[in-house]
Amino acid sequence: MSQSIEHLIKPNVPLASQTSYRVGGEAEWYVAPKNAQELEASLEWYLSHDLPLTLLGAGSNLLVSDRGMSGLVICTRHLRSYEFDAETGLLTADAGEPIARLAWKAAKRGWRGLEWAVGIPGTVGGAVVMNAGAHNQCLAALLVSTTVLSPDGTVAQLKPEDLGYAYRTSNLQGNNRIVTRATFQLQPGFTKAEVMATANQNWTQRKNSQPYHLPSCGSVFRNPQPHAAGWLIEQLGLKGHKIGDAQVAHRHANFILNCGKATANDIFELIRYIQEKVEYHWSVSLEPEVKLVGEF
Repeated sequence: MSQSIEHLIKPNVPLASQTSYRVGGEAEWYVAPKNAQELEASLEWYLSHDLPLTLLGAGSNLLVSDRGMSGLVICTRHLRSYEFDAETGLLTADAGEPIARLAWKAAKRGWRGLEWAVGIPGTVGGAVVMNAGAHNQCLAALLVSTTVLSPDGTVAQLKPEDLGYAYRTSNLQGNNRIVTRATFQLQPGFTKAEVMATANQNWTQRKNSQPYHLPSCGSVFRNPQPHAAGWLIEQLGLKGHKIGDAQVAHRHANFILNCGKATANDIFELIRYIQEKVEYHWSVSLEPEVKLVGEF
């Protein structure tokens, strides 16, 4: 193994600052590759050490245990580049590119298709894996293909039909295949004013309906049908309910906020409390949209 990769892989790295919740313990081993070569070398190191593997993007849809993470955490947020192809309307971007940043750049070019994503806090990689969406639109409808790297070094080009897409899920979840790039079909040819109007409207709607003033993971639960998770929770009078320093948001009941000194366990216990109350009163099992990693 090259000396450079040994220097890049760090022991006992705190993860709280790398998640939008600002909670969680340490990674036993941590690496943040800056290019494809470093990513491949990191995977070689992982395979040679026979450790668990966890993938981390922007940390926006993640609740990391206070006990931290055993094994190797690979953070892909530094894998960044993007290209707009004016002839085809294709946008290709690396996994670490913030999806909201791309949405704004597309809007400023007069390209339609990503306006729903202007308030999404995650990366391209995370958005592909979880089929991110908002405003009744989702990423699966735009995806042309994605490049996926397996821990053994195998590279595959996958189409949307290969990914088992459904509401906020894909078959990329729960395994160690790493999204490295993705290509989306957008619609060029509109004026900047037209597309920016829609993007600004979506952003304003999100700011007015969702809490952005304190750390959160975005929506905690997937929406069951026919009612939204936030509506079910709100009807039970749980807005403002706290466990430790974790609180159900007053502005949107499907958000749990870190009010300053919350632990991951505070948030976890509040998630379980909400699930129990909704199950008892509505006979509905709320499924977390946030990914729980580590031991709780």
